[in-house]
Amino acid sequence: MMAATTAIASPHARPDARPPHVAFLVGNLHSGGVQRMTLLLAEGLAARGARVDLVVCEMRGELRDQVPAALRVVALERSNPLAARLAVLRADPGGAAAFLRPLTTVKYASPTLAALPALARYLRRARPDSLFSATTYLNIEAVLARRLAAVPTRLVISDRSHFSSGKPRKAWRQRHLVAAMRRAYLQADAITAVSDGVAEDIAGSLGIARKAITTLYNPTVTPDLAARASEPIDHPWFAEGAPPVLLAVGRTTFQKDFATLLRAFARVRRQRAVRLAIVGEANEKQTARLRGLAGELGVQDDFALLGYRRNPLPYMARATVLVLSSRYEGFPNVLLEAMACGTPVVSTDCPSGPSEILDGGAYGALVPVGDDAALAAAIAATLAKPPDPARLRARAARFDYRTAIDRYAAVLLGETAATAGAP
Repeated sequence: MMAATTAIASPHARPDARPPHVAFLVGNLHSGGVQRMTLLLAEGLAARGARVDLVVCEMRGELRDQVPAALRVVALERSNPLAARLAVLRADPGGAAAFLRPLTTVKYASPTLAALPALARYLRRARPDSLFSATTYLNIEAVLARRLAAVPTRLVISDRSHFSSGKPRKAWRQRHLVAAMRRAYLQADAITAVSDGVAEDIAGSLGIARKAITTLYNPTVTPDLAARASEPIDHPWFAEGAPPVLLAVGRTTFQKDFATLLRAFARVRRQRAVRLAIVGEANEKQTARLRGLAGELGVQDDFALLGYRRNPLPYMARATVLVLSSRYEGFPNVLLEAMACGTPVVSTDCPSGPSEILDGGAYGALVPVGDDAALAAAIAATLAKPPDPARLRARAARFDYRTAIDRYAAVLLGETAATAGAP
Protein backbone atom coordinates (compact mmCIF):
# COMPACT_ATOMS: atom_id res chain seq x y z
CA MET A 1 0.00 0.00 0.00
CA MET A 2 1.08 3.55 -0.59
CA ALA A 3 1.78 5.74 2.38
CA ALA A 4 -1.50 7.30 3.42
CA THR A 5 0.17 10.70 3.94
CA THR A 6 1.31 11.07 0.33
CA ALA A 7 -0.55 14.11 -1.02
CA ILE A 8 -1.62 13.74 -4.64
CA ALA A 9 -3.97 16.69 -5.02
CA SER A 10 -5.80 19.30 -3.02
CA PRO A 11 -9.20 18.21 -1.70
CA HIS A 12 -12.19 19.44 -3.67
CA ALA A 13 -13.71 22.62 -2.36
CA ARG A 14 -17.13 22.27 -0.72
CA PRO A 15 -19.75 24.95 0.01
CA ASP A 16 -19.54 24.46 3.79
CA ALA A 17 -15.72 24.11 3.82
CA ARG A 18 -15.86 20.67 5.43
CA PRO A 19 -13.97 17.78 3.85
CA PRO A 20 -16.07 15.31 1.87
CA HIS A 21 -17.06 12.15 3.73
CA VAL A 22 -16.80 9.05 1.54
CA ALA A 23 -17.58 5.44 2.49
CA PHE A 24 -16.23 2.36 0.69
CA LEU A 25 -18.14 -0.90 1.15
CA VAL A 26 -16.39 -4.29 0.95
CA GLY A 27 -17.57 -7.78 1.75
CA ASN A 28 -14.35 -8.89 3.46
CA LEU A 29 -10.61 -8.24 3.47
CA HIS A 30 -9.40 -11.19 1.42
CA SER A 31 -6.62 -10.57 -1.07
CA GLY A 32 -8.83 -10.39 -4.16
CA GLY A 33 -8.56 -7.71 -6.80
CA VAL A 34 -11.75 -5.94 -5.69
CA GLN A 35 -10.54 -5.61 -2.11
CA ARG A 36 -7.05 -4.45 -3.06
CA MET A 37 -8.32 -1.87 -5.51
CA THR A 38 -10.93 -0.62 -3.05
CA LEU A 39 -8.20 -0.01 -0.48
CA LEU A 40 -6.15 1.89 -3.07
CA LEU A 41 -9.15 4.03 -4.03
CA ALA A 42 -10.04 4.73 -0.41
CA GLU A 43 -6.45 5.66 0.38
CA GLY A 44 -6.30 7.90 -2.67
CA LEU A 45 -9.43 9.81 -1.59
CA ALA A 46 -8.07 10.13 1.96
CA ALA A 47 -4.85 11.59 0.56
CA ARG A 48 -6.94 14.26 -1.17
CA GLY A 49 -8.31 15.34 2.20
CA ALA A 50 -11.56 13.35 2.36
CA ARG A 51 -12.82 11.65 5.50
CA VAL A 52 -12.94 8.02 4.47
CA ASP A 53 -14.73 5.08 6.09
CA LEU A 54 -13.99 1.51 5.09
CA VAL A 55 -17.23 -0.35 5.78
CA VAL A 56 -16.63 -4.10 6.07
CA CYS A 57 -19.28 -6.83 6.17
CA GLU A 58 -16.92 -9.49 7.54
CA MET A 59 -13.63 -8.61 9.24
CA ARG A 60 -11.61 -11.50 7.86
CA GLY A 61 -8.92 -11.88 5.23
CA GLU A 62 -5.25 -11.42 4.46
CA LEU A 63 -5.55 -7.64 4.05
CA ARG A 64 -6.69 -6.93 7.61
CA ASP A 65 -3.25 -5.66 8.59
CA GLN A 66 -2.83 -3.66 5.37
CA VAL A 67 -5.69 -1.19 5.81
CA PRO A 68 -4.16 2.31 5.59
CA ALA A 69 -4.11 4.20 8.85
CA ALA A 70 -5.99 7.12 7.29
CA LEU A 71 -9.15 5.03 6.92
CA ARG A 72 -11.72 4.58 9.67
CA VAL A 73 -12.80 0.94 9.68
CA VAL A 74 -16.47 0.23 10.36
CA ALA A 75 -17.25 -3.44 11.01
CA LEU A 76 -20.90 -4.25 10.35
CA GLU A 77 -22.84 -6.58 12.62
CA ARG A 78 -24.56 -9.56 11.03
CA SER A 79 -28.29 -10.04 11.54
CA ASN A 80 -30.13 -13.34 11.49
CA PRO A 81 -31.48 -14.46 8.08
CA LEU A 82 -35.08 -13.57 8.89
CA ALA A 83 -34.18 -10.01 9.89
CA ALA A 84 -32.18 -9.61 6.68
CA ARG A 85 -35.11 -10.82 4.54
CA LEU A 86 -37.51 -8.49 6.34
CA ALA A 87 -35.09 -5.63 5.69
CA VAL A 88 -35.27 -6.35 1.96
CA LEU A 89 -39.09 -6.22 2.09
CA ARG A 90 -39.09 -2.98 4.07
CA ALA A 91 -36.55 -1.35 1.78
CA ASP A 92 -38.41 -1.98 -1.47
CA PRO A 93 -41.77 -3.75 -1.08
CA GLY A 94 -42.46 -3.46 -4.79
CA GLY A 95 -39.18 -5.16 -5.62
CA ALA A 96 -39.67 -8.23 -3.43
CA ALA A 97 -40.14 -10.52 -6.41
CA ALA A 98 -36.95 -9.24 -8.02
CA PHE A 99 -34.75 -9.24 -4.90
CA LEU A 100 -35.70 -12.05 -2.54
CA ARG A 101 -34.95 -15.09 -4.66
CA PRO A 102 -31.49 -14.07 -5.95
CA LEU A 103 -30.44 -12.74 -2.55
CA THR A 104 -31.76 -15.53 -0.36
CA THR A 105 -31.89 -18.78 -2.38
CA VAL A 106 -30.02 -21.26 -0.20
CA LYS A 107 -27.59 -22.48 -2.85
CA TYR A 108 -26.63 -19.04 -4.17
CA ALA A 109 -27.55 -16.76 -1.27
CA SER A 110 -25.73 -13.47 -0.95
CA PRO A 111 -22.86 -13.89 1.54
CA THR A 112 -23.29 -10.29 2.70
CA LEU A 113 -27.09 -9.97 3.02
CA ALA A 114 -26.91 -10.46 6.79
CA ALA A 115 -25.08 -7.11 7.04
CA LEU A 116 -27.90 -5.18 5.31
CA PRO A 117 -29.69 -3.91 8.46
CA ALA A 118 -26.37 -2.79 9.97
CA LEU A 119 -25.39 -1.03 6.74
CA ALA A 120 -28.65 0.91 6.81
CA ARG A 121 -28.01 1.88 10.44
CA TYR A 122 -24.50 3.04 9.53
CA LEU A 123 -25.81 5.24 6.71
CA ARG A 124 -28.50 6.72 8.95
CA ARG A 125 -25.97 7.46 11.69
CA ALA A 126 -22.86 8.53 9.73
CA ARG A 127 -24.62 10.10 6.72
CA PRO A 128 -21.60 9.99 4.39
CA ASP A 129 -21.71 12.21 1.33
CA SER A 130 -20.96 9.23 -0.93
CA LEU A 131 -20.99 5.45 -0.74
CA PHE A 132 -19.00 3.30 -3.18
CA SER A 133 -19.68 -0.41 -3.61
CA ALA A 134 -18.37 -3.02 -6.00
CA THR A 135 -19.55 -6.54 -6.97
CA THR A 136 -23.13 -7.49 -7.77
CA TYR A 137 -24.55 -8.44 -4.38
CA LEU A 138 -22.99 -5.49 -2.56
CA ASN A 139 -24.30 -3.11 -5.23
CA ILE A 140 -27.86 -4.38 -4.75
CA GLU A 141 -27.55 -4.27 -0.97
CA ALA A 142 -26.12 -0.74 -1.02
CA VAL A 143 -29.21 0.43 -2.90
CA LEU A 144 -31.53 -1.32 -0.44
CA ALA A 145 -29.62 0.04 2.57
CA ARG A 146 -29.88 3.60 1.32
CA ARG A 147 -33.63 3.16 0.85
CA LEU A 148 -33.93 1.84 4.40
CA ALA A 149 -31.84 4.68 5.81
CA ALA A 150 -33.68 7.34 3.79
CA VAL A 151 -30.53 9.46 3.49
CA PRO A 152 -29.30 11.63 0.58
CA THR A 153 -25.95 9.82 0.35
CA ARG A 154 -24.69 9.73 -3.25
CA LEU A 155 -24.46 6.08 -4.31
CA VAL A 156 -21.83 4.97 -6.83
CA ILE A 157 -21.83 1.30 -7.79
CA SER A 158 -19.18 -0.54 -9.76
CA ASP A 159 -19.04 -3.78 -11.70
CA ARG A 160 -15.62 -5.45 -11.71
CA SER A 161 -16.18 -8.66 -13.68
CA HIS A 162 -17.75 -9.76 -16.95
CA PHE A 163 -21.26 -10.68 -15.82
CA SER A 164 -22.44 -12.81 -18.73
CA SER A 165 -19.31 -14.92 -19.29
CA GLY A 166 -17.82 -17.99 -17.78
CA LYS A 167 -19.60 -18.34 -14.44
CA PRO A 168 -20.46 -21.94 -13.50
CA ARG A 169 -23.96 -20.75 -12.57
CA LYS A 170 -24.35 -18.50 -15.60
CA ALA A 171 -27.87 -19.67 -16.45
CA TRP A 172 -29.10 -19.11 -12.90
CA ARG A 173 -27.59 -15.64 -12.82
CA GLN A 174 -29.22 -14.68 -16.10
CA ARG A 175 -32.61 -16.03 -15.02
CA HIS A 176 -32.81 -14.63 -11.49
CA LEU A 177 -30.16 -11.98 -10.90
CA VAL A 178 -30.71 -9.72 -13.92
CA ALA A 179 -34.06 -8.38 -12.70
CA ALA A 180 -32.64 -7.56 -9.27
CA MET A 181 -29.60 -5.88 -10.79
CA ARG A 182 -31.63 -3.79 -13.20
CA ARG A 183 -34.05 -2.62 -10.52
CA ALA A 184 -31.23 -1.75 -8.13
CA TYR A 185 -28.72 -0.29 -10.57
CA LEU A 186 -31.20 2.18 -12.01
CA GLN A 187 -31.63 3.64 -8.49
CA ALA A 188 -27.90 4.42 -8.10
CA ASP A 189 -26.58 7.92 -8.76
CA ALA A 190 -23.76 6.57 -10.92
CA ILE A 191 -23.06 3.19 -12.51
CA THR A 192 -19.40 2.53 -13.25
CA ALA A 193 -17.46 -0.34 -14.78
CA VAL A 194 -13.81 -1.27 -14.56
CA SER A 195 -13.38 -1.63 -18.33
CA ASP A 196 -15.25 -0.84 -21.53
CA GLY A 197 -15.88 -4.56 -22.00
CA VAL A 198 -17.57 -4.83 -18.61
CA ALA A 199 -19.60 -1.68 -19.27
CA GLU A 200 -20.84 -3.00 -22.60
CA ASP A 201 -21.70 -6.37 -21.07
CA ILE A 202 -23.66 -4.84 -18.20
CA ALA A 203 -25.51 -2.53 -20.57
CA GLY A 204 -26.47 -5.42 -22.82
CA SER A 205 -27.33 -7.84 -20.01
CA LEU A 206 -29.50 -5.41 -18.06
CA GLY A 207 -30.96 -3.39 -20.92
CA ILE A 208 -29.34 -0.18 -19.68
CA ALA A 209 -28.07 2.49 -22.07
CA ARG A 210 -24.30 2.21 -22.52
CA LYS A 211 -23.94 5.97 -22.09
CA ALA A 212 -25.34 5.62 -18.56
CA ILE A 213 -22.28 3.59 -17.50
CA THR A 214 -18.92 5.25 -16.93
CA THR A 215 -15.68 3.33 -17.44
CA LEU A 216 -13.22 3.97 -14.62
CA TYR A 217 -9.95 2.07 -14.87
CA ASN A 218 -8.21 0.83 -11.73
CA PRO A 219 -5.43 2.93 -10.13
CA THR A 220 -3.02 0.06 -10.78
CA VAL A 221 0.35 1.66 -11.51
CA THR A 222 1.02 3.35 -8.20
CA PRO A 223 3.92 5.76 -7.55
CA ASP A 224 5.58 3.24 -5.23
CA LEU A 225 5.33 0.30 -7.66
CA ALA A 226 9.01 0.35 -8.69
CA ALA A 227 10.16 0.41 -5.06
CA ARG A 228 7.87 -2.47 -4.11
CA ALA A 229 8.97 -4.47 -7.17
CA SER A 230 12.62 -4.13 -6.11
CA GLU A 231 12.09 -5.79 -2.73
CA PRO A 232 14.17 -8.97 -2.29
CA ILE A 233 12.80 -12.52 -2.59
CA ASP A 234 14.59 -15.68 -1.60
CA HIS A 235 13.11 -18.33 -3.88
CA PRO A 236 15.94 -20.11 -5.78
CA TRP A 237 13.99 -20.23 -9.04
CA PHE A 238 14.26 -16.44 -9.34
CA ALA A 239 18.03 -16.30 -8.82
CA GLU A 240 20.31 -15.06 -11.58
CA GLY A 241 21.28 -17.80 -14.02
CA ALA A 242 18.30 -20.03 -13.20
CA PRO A 243 16.07 -21.32 -16.03
CA PRO A 244 13.31 -18.98 -17.26
CA VAL A 245 10.24 -18.76 -15.03
CA LEU A 246 6.68 -18.38 -16.28
CA LEU A 247 4.57 -16.70 -13.62
CA ALA A 248 0.83 -16.59 -13.04
CA VAL A 249 -0.76 -14.55 -10.26
CA GLY A 250 -4.22 -15.22 -8.88
CA ARG A 251 -6.38 -17.48 -6.77
CA THR A 252 -6.57 -21.12 -7.80
CA THR A 253 -10.16 -20.87 -9.02
CA PHE A 254 -12.26 -21.93 -12.02
CA GLN A 255 -11.98 -18.39 -13.39
CA LYS A 256 -8.18 -18.45 -13.69
CA ASP A 257 -8.11 -21.74 -15.66
CA PHE A 258 -4.67 -22.77 -14.46
CA ALA A 259 -5.27 -26.25 -15.87
CA THR A 260 -5.00 -24.85 -19.40
CA LEU A 261 -1.87 -22.97 -18.33
CA LEU A 262 -0.33 -26.19 -17.00
CA ARG A 263 -1.03 -27.99 -20.27
CA ALA A 264 0.51 -25.11 -22.22
CA PHE A 265 3.51 -25.13 -19.92
CA ALA A 266 4.00 -28.86 -20.47
CA ARG A 267 4.11 -28.25 -24.24
CA VAL A 268 6.75 -25.52 -23.84
CA ARG A 269 8.67 -27.64 -21.32
CA ARG A 270 9.09 -30.37 -23.93
CA GLN A 271 11.01 -27.90 -26.12
CA ARG A 272 13.21 -26.10 -23.58
CA ALA A 273 14.12 -25.69 -19.92
CA VAL A 274 11.49 -23.55 -18.24
CA ARG A 275 9.58 -23.45 -14.95
CA LEU A 276 6.08 -22.40 -13.91
CA ALA A 277 5.20 -20.69 -10.62
CA ILE A 278 1.78 -19.54 -9.43
CA VAL A 279 1.45 -16.88 -6.74
CA GLY A 280 -1.95 -16.51 -5.10
CA GLU A 281 -4.37 -17.66 -2.45
CA ALA A 282 -4.92 -21.40 -2.74
CA ASN A 283 -8.24 -23.20 -3.01
CA GLU A 284 -7.56 -26.67 -1.58
CA LYS A 285 -9.68 -28.61 -4.05
CA GLN A 286 -8.33 -26.75 -7.09
CA THR A 287 -4.78 -26.97 -5.77
CA ALA A 288 -5.03 -30.75 -5.40
CA ARG A 289 -6.32 -31.01 -8.97
CA LEU A 290 -3.47 -28.89 -10.30
CA ARG A 291 -0.86 -30.94 -8.48
CA GLY A 292 -2.43 -34.12 -9.85
CA LEU A 293 -2.47 -32.72 -13.38
CA ALA A 294 1.17 -31.65 -13.08
CA GLY A 295 2.02 -35.24 -12.15
CA GLU A 296 0.08 -36.62 -15.10
CA LEU A 297 1.90 -34.24 -17.44
CA GLY A 298 5.28 -35.08 -15.92
CA VAL A 299 6.13 -31.47 -15.01
CA GLN A 300 5.72 -31.65 -11.24
CA ASP A 301 9.41 -30.93 -10.58
CA ASP A 302 9.25 -27.66 -12.52
CA PHE A 303 5.89 -26.48 -11.18
CA ALA A 304 5.41 -24.58 -7.90
CA LEU A 305 2.37 -23.21 -6.11
CA LEU A 306 3.86 -20.45 -3.98
CA GLY A 307 0.63 -19.46 -2.21
CA TYR A 308 -0.39 -15.99 -1.07
CA ARG A 309 2.30 -13.31 -1.10
CA ARG A 310 1.65 -9.95 0.45
CA ASN A 311 3.68 -8.31 -2.32
CA PRO A 312 3.78 -10.30 -5.58
CA LEU A 313 5.56 -7.52 -7.53
CA PRO A 314 9.13 -8.79 -6.93
CA TYR A 315 8.10 -12.12 -8.46
CA MET A 316 6.65 -10.32 -11.49
CA ALA A 317 9.79 -8.22 -11.89
CA ARG A 318 12.00 -11.32 -11.87
CA ALA A 319 9.78 -13.58 -13.98
CA THR A 320 10.59 -14.15 -17.64
CA VAL A 321 6.95 -14.01 -18.78
CA LEU A 322 3.73 -13.24 -16.92
CA VAL A 323 0.89 -15.44 -18.22
CA LEU A 324 -2.83 -14.78 -17.73
CA SER A 325 -4.91 -17.84 -18.62
CA SER A 326 -8.31 -16.63 -17.35
CA ARG A 327 -11.71 -17.62 -18.73
CA TYR A 328 -13.06 -14.16 -17.88
CA GLU A 329 -11.91 -11.02 -16.09
CA GLY A 330 -12.98 -7.45 -15.51
CA PHE A 331 -9.72 -5.55 -15.62
CA PRO A 332 -6.73 -7.83 -14.86
CA ASN A 333 -4.38 -5.63 -12.86
CA VAL A 334 -1.59 -8.23 -13.00
CA LEU A 335 -1.03 -7.52 -16.71
CA LEU A 336 -0.38 -3.84 -16.03
CA GLU A 337 1.70 -4.54 -12.95
CA ALA A 338 3.94 -6.93 -14.88
CA MET A 339 4.27 -4.50 -17.80
CA ALA A 340 5.15 -1.71 -15.37
CA CYS A 341 7.99 -3.97 -14.20
CA GLY A 342 9.12 -4.42 -17.81
CA THR A 343 8.06 -8.08 -17.83
CA PRO A 344 6.57 -9.50 -21.06
CA VAL A 345 2.99 -10.75 -20.86
CA VAL A 346 0.90 -13.35 -22.66
CA SER A 347 -2.86 -13.47 -22.10
CA THR A 348 -6.05 -15.11 -23.16
CA ASP A 349 -8.31 -12.74 -25.07
CA CYS A 350 -10.96 -13.27 -22.44
CA PRO A 351 -13.86 -10.95 -21.72
CA SER A 352 -12.84 -8.45 -20.67
CA GLY A 353 -9.87 -6.18 -20.10
CA PRO A 354 -6.81 -7.88 -21.63
CA SER A 355 -7.47 -6.56 -25.14
CA GLU A 356 -7.99 -3.03 -23.77
CA ILE A 357 -4.79 -3.18 -21.76
CA LEU A 358 -2.72 -4.74 -24.55
CA ASP A 359 -4.27 -2.59 -27.30
CA GLY A 360 -5.56 -5.57 -29.24
CA GLY A 361 -2.30 -7.51 -28.91
CA ALA A 362 0.16 -4.70 -29.69
CA TYR A 363 1.83 -5.03 -26.28
CA GLY A 364 1.49 -8.75 -25.66
CA ALA A 365 0.11 -11.85 -27.33
CA LEU A 366 -3.63 -12.56 -27.04
CA VAL A 367 -4.85 -16.15 -27.55
CA PRO A 368 -8.27 -17.86 -27.44
CA VAL A 369 -9.61 -18.92 -24.04
CA GLY A 370 -8.93 -22.57 -23.18
CA ASP A 371 -6.55 -23.20 -26.10
CA ASP A 372 -3.40 -24.66 -24.52
CA ALA A 373 -1.69 -25.14 -27.92
CA ALA A 374 -2.13 -21.46 -28.85
CA LEU A 375 -1.07 -20.39 -25.36
CA ALA A 376 2.06 -22.54 -25.58
CA ALA A 377 2.95 -21.13 -28.99
CA ALA A 378 2.56 -17.55 -27.74
CA ILE A 379 4.70 -18.28 -24.67
CA ALA A 380 7.41 -19.89 -26.80
CA ALA A 381 7.41 -16.95 -29.23
CA THR A 382 7.67 -14.46 -26.36
CA LEU A 383 10.54 -16.40 -24.76
CA ALA A 384 12.34 -16.46 -28.11
CA LYS A 385 11.81 -12.76 -28.84
CA PRO A 386 10.82 -10.72 -25.78
CA PRO A 387 9.47 -7.19 -26.35
CA ASP A 388 11.30 -4.03 -25.33
CA PRO A 389 10.78 -3.53 -21.54
CA ALA A 390 10.77 0.26 -21.96
CA ARG A 391 7.86 0.01 -24.38
CA LEU A 392 5.90 -2.12 -21.92
CA ARG A 393 6.57 0.34 -19.09
CA ALA A 394 5.45 3.24 -21.25
CA ARG A 395 2.16 1.50 -22.04
CA ALA A 396 1.53 0.68 -18.37
CA ALA A 397 2.27 4.29 -17.39
CA ARG A 398 -0.70 5.44 -19.46
CA PHE A 399 -2.97 3.83 -16.82
CA ASP A 400 -1.78 6.45 -14.37
CA TYR A 401 -2.67 6.24 -10.68
CA ARG A 402 -3.28 9.96 -10.24
CA THR A 403 -5.53 10.17 -13.28
CA ALA A 404 -7.57 7.20 -12.05
CA ILE A 405 -7.99 8.72 -8.59
CA ASP A 406 -9.05 12.04 -10.15
CA ARG A 407 -11.73 10.31 -12.20
CA TYR A 408 -13.04 8.29 -9.27
CA ALA A 409 -13.08 11.41 -7.10
CA ALA A 410 -15.08 13.31 -9.71
CA VAL A 411 -17.73 10.60 -9.93
CA LEU A 412 -17.89 9.96 -6.18
CA LEU A 413 -18.25 13.64 -5.35
CA GLY A 414 -20.58 14.34 -8.27
CA GLU A 415 -18.51 17.23 -9.56
CA THR A 416 -17.59 16.47 -13.19
CA ALA A 417 -18.06 13.64 -15.63
CA ALA A 418 -15.18 11.19 -15.86
CA THR A 419 -13.84 10.42 -19.30
CA ALA A 420 -14.37 6.84 -20.45
CA GLY A 421 -12.31 4.88 -22.95
CA ALA A 422 -8.86 3.42 -23.23
CA PRO A 423 -5.76 5.56 -22.71
